[in-house]
Amino acid sequence: MSVRLYVGNLPKELERKELQEVFVEEGDTVSAKVITDRKTGKCRGFGFVTVQTDEIADQIVEKYNGVMFRENPLKIEKALPRKKGKGEGASGSENAGEEQPQQQQQQPVQQPVKAGNTPKSGGGKNRNKKSKQSGGGRPAAAPQAGGDEAFQPDPRWANELEKLKQMLAAQAANP
Repeated sequence: MSVRLYVGNLPKELERKELQEVFVEEGDTVSAKVITDRKTGKCRGFGFVTVQTDEIADQIVEKYNGVMFRENPLKIEKALPRKKGKGEGASGSENAGEEQPQQQQQQPVQQPVKAGNTPKSGGGKNRNKKSKQSGGGRPAAAPQAGGDEAFQPDPRWANELEKLKQMLAAQAANP
């Protein structure tokens, strides 16, 4: 079973061969991949190294973590498992589905199911298209007065909504 290692703190001007040369002492079984920006083609500051066993991975982390490479100390640790995401398998680009380690996972906020908003089952062609009867993404029923606890905003926009609320409160406090 192969093990992926995250290699961080890489310089912007870096190619795969150069990263591979850092680990040349470990043998031919080590393969390197530099994650690049789609638009500029430059390194995004991290990459991955794949080794054959857990023991080799631990040795590399011990040996190379903190080693100076082009005036930057390398950050090497075991990579988190890949997540199935929106880019996975669709485009085949080098960046699709890549992850950085130690990301904090945000738990999605459970939204109460309202009448008329129940998800439809089935895998028809048009399941992702908006219905003509849709309310433009608005909830089917307005929240009850004083019932803010029951109404939860869409978790994708919760941070932005909180910022807007703070800005409005600041404006109201400073006429």
